[in-house]
Amino acid sequence: MQVDWSAYSATGLHDELVGPDGGPRAAGRALMRHLSGLDQHEIGLRQQAAELAIKSMGITFTVYHEQGGSIDRAWPLDIIPRTICRSEWLRIEAGLRQRVTALNLFIDDVYHAQHILSDGVVPRQIIASSTHFRRECVGIKPALGCWAHICGTDLVRDKDGTVYVLEDNLRVPSGVSYMLENRQVIKRVFPEMFDSAAILPVDDYPSRLHDMLTALSPRRERRAEIVVLTPGIYNSAYFEHAYLARQMGCELVEGRDLAVRDDRVYMHTVQGWTQVDVIYRRIDDDFLDPEVFRADSTLGVPGLMRAWSTGNVALANAPGAGVADDKLVYTYVPEMIRYYLGEDAILPNVPSWRCFEPQQLEYVLAHLDSLVVKTIDGSGGYGMLMGPSASQGERAQFAAALKHSPRGYIAQPVVMLSTVPTFTGNRLEPRHVDLRPFILSGARTYVTTGGLTRVAMRQGTLIVNSSQGGGSKDTWIVDTEA
Repeated sequence: MQVDWSAYSATGLHDELVGPDGGPRAAGRALMRHLSGLDQHEIGLRQQAAELAIKSMGITFTVYHEQGGSIDRAWPLDIIPRTICRSEWLRIEAGLRQRVTALNLFIDDVYHAQHILSDGVVPRQIIASSTHFRRECVGIKPALGCWAHICGTDLVRDKDGTVYVLEDNLRVPSGVSYMLENRQVIKRVFPEMFDSAAILPVDDYPSRLHDMLTALSPRRERRAEIVVLTPGIYNSAYFEHAYLARQMGCELVEGRDLAVRDDRVYMHTVQGWTQVDVIYRRIDDDFLDPEVFRADSTLGVPGLMRAWSTGNVALANAPGAGVADDKLVYTYVPEMIRYYLGEDAILPNVPSWRCFEPQQLEYVLAHLDSLVVKTIDGSGGYGMLMGPSASQGERAQFAAALKHSPRGYIAQPVVMLSTVPTFTGNRLEPRHVDLRPFILSGARTYVTTGGLTRVAMRQGTLIVNSSQGGGSKDTWIVDTEA
């Protein structure tokens, strides 16, 4: 049976493919036309082919359980892509560049003159109480003055079509390898679409990443020695660490493979010790250097902070960049943009309530049944209250936590995420999605063409995280004028 678009309904929501009149949006015309020429059985066969390709390519992610440790699972990919017009993407890209520029200026300011704090734009107490503010980084000048070299910014589209920034991930953002692998799998599934539609490529990310890291090298007279520092095979993002190292032609190392001598970092190889110039680190600050942070860490490298602070090695992302990776600091980003750049934010934040402000806390407590409450350091869909679906007991528990530690929470309205047709068993149904583009900052700024679309595979849920049953989609930026 052919796809019956008249039976497809995303009433009251913004669907990325199907417009309110039931026809395709501009970016999805070629895709809808192609899908309409297939029957449900054929789409199912292509979904099975994608799942088989994922298994054969070894694309996995790790889920942690409170009991029984962790388990590796095949990466969940739905074959129906998300489509966005290039003309709209250019505006989103400009907004991401603007945002990351302001965030890097903020981080550098916080660790030096602190003008934005002295001028009262961001309250000083927010930085003083931040768990990610590293006093050890005060006064350090990283290469190119850049702190957050790799940023993953989460975007959502509300039911009225507005694109909002949901959060900024500035410490060790993950997911870009899945964006790249999704594209490779979908090229196998829909090869005819890539021959006929003007879908912009994403394949250049590894070379862009390598170029950005190379520009950070303190030794310009020779080829930069770049390594990817991983916590090891049991980390949930280990697949990505190995993938990016392989794509860039760099060594994948653990802390035990490196040593600091004379404030320089060396890597142990079969030929002996080789000096390292740039470290793309996928380890949290706390575990980087047991001489400075957690003394019990076996993942990091003793003396690494000393080598970085003297300029003998570059670290991406820089330690301390997480001071801007805080959901409370997130609420001040539009003010940062105006303060540092003299511009209005191109991409708005999701409206937010700062629970540490008494009047806003009072409002949140009175409207817990209609708000989403998040811990400022939460991730993966954990540590949050979905007010409309929460029980009275859960809301009471969060109310007590808010009163006890208001600095630790923000609240937001429920954003009814946009939807994309998703293959569910034997037919296409709307499922909610978000989007994580990746931004590289250094000598110049680069934004991926699209990003990682995450999809809530379960009907009715807004939780898109793979650790909680979510999946992913390829993201097509389509040049409708080509």
